[in-house]
Amino acid sequence: MRTEDTGPDLRHHGDAEVRDDGAALVDLAVNVRAGTPPRWLREEIAGSLSSLAAYPDGRAARAAVAARHGLPAERVLLTAGAAEAFVLLARALKVRRPVVVHPQFTEPEAALRDAGHTVDRVLLRAENGFRLDPAAVPEDADLVVIGNPTNPTSVLHPARVVRRLARPGRTLVVDEAFMDAVPGERESLAGRTDVPGLVVLRSLTKTWGLAGLRIGYVLAPEGTIAALTRAQPLWPVSTPALAAAEACVAPRALAEAGHAAHRIAGDRAHLVAGLAALADRGVRVAEPAEGPFVLVRMPAAAAVRRRLRDLGYAVRRGDTFPGLGEEWVRIAVRDRATVSGFLEALSAVLP
Repeated sequence: MRTEDTGPDLRHHGDAEVRDDGAALVDLAVNVRAGTPPRWLREEIAGSLSSLAAYPDGRAARAAVAARHGLPAERVLLTAGAAEAFVLLARALKVRRPVVVHPQFTEPEAALRDAGHTVDRVLLRAENGFRLDPAAVPEDADLVVIGNPTNPTSVLHPARVVRRLARPGRTLVVDEAFMDAVPGERESLAGRTDVPGLVVLRSLTKTWGLAGLRIGYVLAPEGTIAALTRAQPLWPVSTPALAAAEACVAPRALAEAGHAAHRIAGDRAHLVAGLAALADRGVRVAEPAEGPFVLVRMPAAAAVRRRLRDLGYAVRRGDTFPGLGEEWVRIAVRDRATVSGFLEALSAVLP
């Protein structure tokens, strides 16, 4: 459907739940891994501070990211977080009919609108498990954006299904901001060069706790990278962020991220099991969940969120995501002790 109306607040994000009077709450609203950045990464970033008098030089970090995905450096663009990449795509690409597959992260659509585009939405449905049907995307769409695993549904779409969205003359943007939280990064398209028009976005802020530093990257054909580079301001990524990027794609970091992904999977299973035990009170989890968060439908969710805040817990409202309503909330995966405390609080406030 055409999206000329204002609709949901596309600029609302989970951090709004834990600002100001929410700063003291247990944070299950933001999808940044708890306990990060690790000490070794803080030391790498701190070591870069002696170079702040010089302009940032991204060549080493760009080469490191390219090597991590088996690509030439010309197919990599470093950005100030994945969110900047959405703005660059919206401004730099000449598209006639952009389509965003929802529910998903809302910044891609917001950036496209801000750049003057009229955006079409394809809404995936809860009764189908929010699974992707490539046939639902209009054939004449020349830009398609989809998340994998998708925020907020936690659905991991099979790579073979996502690939069916690609065709000559279309740019296919796959937001893989949470793919490194999936054990083995299965279903990733990062590093693929045989999919026409493929653009993969990655974030280093979620797994490594660098939301305040802003670092991510784009993997795309050289022509697309060149167009995005022309739209990007000079020296867009700071020296500390470049140091973080290089460190986070090193073998040691990749191994640590892999271990973290397995821990997240176990903690998520604990959360899902606890939520399933509340099914007789109307709680429903969108399954199977594969990301570091789960999407939950529950009765009187807005009131439940407010009462959870009174008990010290913040969760993410779902009604700002196109395709969802007030009965939905997103809950970040945390360690088992934190989850157990949250489940006890949730049981206390459910109607």
